[in-house]
Amino acid sequence: MTAQSLCRDCGEQGFAAAICPTCHSRRVLRHDELFALTIAHIDCDAFYASVEKRDAPELAAKPVIVGGGRRGVVAACCYIARTRGVRSAMPMFKALAACPDAVVLRPNMAKYAAEGARIRAMMQGLTPLVEPMSIDEAVLDLSGTEALHRAPPAAVLAAFARRVEREVGVTISVGLAANRLLAKIAAGRDKPRGFAVIGRAEAAGLLAGEPVRLLPGVGAAMAAKLHAAGFTRLGQLAALDARDAARRFGEEGPSLAARARGEDNRPVVPGRETKSVSAETTFETDMTNQAELEVVLWRLCETLSRRLAAKDFSAGGVVLKLKTAGFASRTRAARLAAPSLVPDILFAAARNLLAREVDGTAFRLLGIGASPLMPAGDADQPDLADPDAERRRARWAAMESLRQRFGEDAVRRGRGLVGKT
Repeated sequence: MTAQSLCRDCGEQGFAAAICPTCHSRRVLRHDELFALTIAHIDCDAFYASVEKRDAPELAAKPVIVGGGRRGVVAACCYIARTRGVRSAMPMFKALAACPDAVVLRPNMAKYAAEGARIRAMMQGLTPLVEPMSIDEAVLDLSGTEALHRAPPAAVLAAFARRVEREVGVTISVGLAANRLLAKIAAGRDKPRGFAVIGRAEAAGLLAGEPVRLLPGVGAAMAAKLHAAGFTRLGQLAALDARDAARRFGEEGPSLAARARGEDNRPVVPGRETKSVSAETTFETDMTNQAELEVVLWRLCETLSRRLAAKDFSAGGVVLKLKTAGFASRTRAARLAAPSLVPDILFAAARNLLAREVDGTAFRLLGIGASPLMPAGDADQPDLADPDAERRRARWAAMESLRQRFGEDAVRRGRGLVGKT
């Protein structure tokens, strides 16, 4: 059977040559199942760094790291920095040791969220079955869309990649397969600006020689457990029947073996539920002083309030997160009397939790989260027992309006103006 073909640069289909006869591109897809597959995993390439390079073209040829100060971690890095050994979640001091000439930029989450939402809206023009996985990543089911687009999903996705690059100014990588597990694996095979295909017929054979860590959900601990049992390659897991897999690895064993064979029957579910909203920061130097910690806490509460509002949620309670200089974590939680979006309310509850932890311990990280999440419409309702509730919400809304018009520093509360971060 002759493999089906598609030029990723112009969309030409059905040719036998290695080079596109229309635009002479060498970026040609060729696969027996190319026009039959419908599940896609789309992942933006080095998204935060790519957005920053788009907005500052002078950085195009430079290694760029998006992250905190020397005490923080790498949130993202461009592919130039990756060739020097920099990786996401790496401590900044290690990243800068590996790549001392890197340009380090503080994250601008509002900008990244806006661009991620823009790309997601474009995805939803392809199919209603879009399940976001993160700010810059989603899985799509394009089953039944060929008549609408008058093109098979592979051609629609290639055109989509070109549109994102043209209109948004960042690149994406696409994985196309028979199910979402294989699509995710495919999306990581040809980065950046990639498009990889894994067909149903080839899946088990293609995965057999791969390390067990390739499988999504197999982290360092599970990999160590598998290695200790003598399983280092996916083909070894795939050979287990359900009973033997359960005997060796418990309840998750049969699923693990099935996924090692490339089997996955999970549907694509649009509008995936948001499970948490939070904000945190790592300090440049350890902090012990309560007043200084409260300055940081207030700013985080303001950030949390904005993130909740952007996702149409409010907080039914707060969760305080602390990490000591020795990397020990502390998590404390408190329920609110009523759901709220107002930073003053979030801060008051979190401040009480913080006061109980300030005992001379040096802290390197402070965070605040909302839990449980409640509908935004339930927040800060008029209350006879709290006549100032409506006034606080109106004051916060007015401050946010001024900031949107004149910038973040247009108006600030006094408690956020002193101290160090």
